[in-house]
Amino acid sequence: MHLDIRQIAKDFGDTAALHGVDLSVASGELVALLGPSGSGKTTLLRIIAGLDFPTRGQVLFGGTDASLKSVQERNVGFVFQHYALFRHMTVADNIAFGLRARPRARRPSEADIGRRVETLLELVQLGGYGKRYPAQLSGGQRQRIALARALAIEPQVLLLDEPFGALDAKVRKELRRWLRDLHDRTGHTTLFVTHDQEEALDLADRVVVMSNGRIEQVGVPEDIYDRPATPFVFDFIGEASRIPVQVKAGVPHLGGRAVPLPADVKRPADGPAILYVRPEHVTLAADGHGLGGTVASLHRSGSSRRLSIRLDGTDALVEAIAPYDGEAPPVGGRTALRFHSPGLFAA
Repeated sequence: MHLDIRQIAKDFGDTAALHGVDLSVASGELVALLGPSGSGKTTLLRIIAGLDFPTRGQVLFGGTDASLKSVQERNVGFVFQHYALFRHMTVADNIAFGLRARPRARRPSEADIGRRVETLLELVQLGGYGKRYPAQLSGGQRQRIALARALAIEPQVLLLDEPFGALDAKVRKELRRWLRDLHDRTGHTTLFVTHDQEEALDLADRVVVMSNGRIEQVGVPEDIYDRPATPFVFDFIGEASRIPVQVKAGVPHLGGRAVPLPADVKRPADGPAILYVRPEHVTLAADGHGLGGTVASLHRSGSSRRLSIRLDGTDALVEAIAPYDGEAPPVGGRTALRFHSPGLFAA
């Protein structure tokens, strides 16, 4: 099911939660809505689901305007962070709930419901758990049951709101790979909300980065990480050094010296700017060609070494990574730096 979000705005009194958001999700795509608390991602998901209604704009399912349709009419599957399972019901009854709640004319027979439940239990790798109760399951198992319940109604679109937020790191990592495999088998159009950038980059076909009710960037994980489109994305995704510079005739200068950059880096208008560069995109230039600096600190970081380098004639510090088995200058030692995939934005 193809999904189109057109100029969706949402106001809560005098507070705007969403500002004219546009987004298109292809049929069968797995998309992450990523951003900090208050960025509008859950509000957007609730509007898509029909749990809330926009102040302005349209939600289209397969080209049909669903903006004023109820949750039931939209036929979406929704998975909450805290499972929302009925504690007094067995696992099988929880999964079957949405099917039994249908009007009689659309309700499957009990035999069909039973077969659907067993199929879904096998799909989420919990075959034989139908007679248990939620309290008898681990957090990861409960979340799988919540997902099976959402899938039971054969939704047009599957929506997940921080689905792994209540789980510990190890279980989250296991479940997100399992969810990716499940998605590849079932092919549902899926959107999930997360504030965990690793989760979004690891799991999604595309990532939608949101801030203050607006979309900052939409792209495949490689573009989001390696080619951030705005300062916010550079700051929010991964890690980056921020270097104040002056742009003159399209060339950034630091301490009166030109900063060499790759030709494809976009240049802002002349004036104050901020240069962003990730530690893994900094090369220590043994030949001395690059920006000169002095190593301010050096420490082990996993299988590599982490350096903080103070650039000559400034207070700017740049973080860099050197392989542990390679050569790296000591604290107080001199080096030169070259930047790959930086970003340059007006201050």
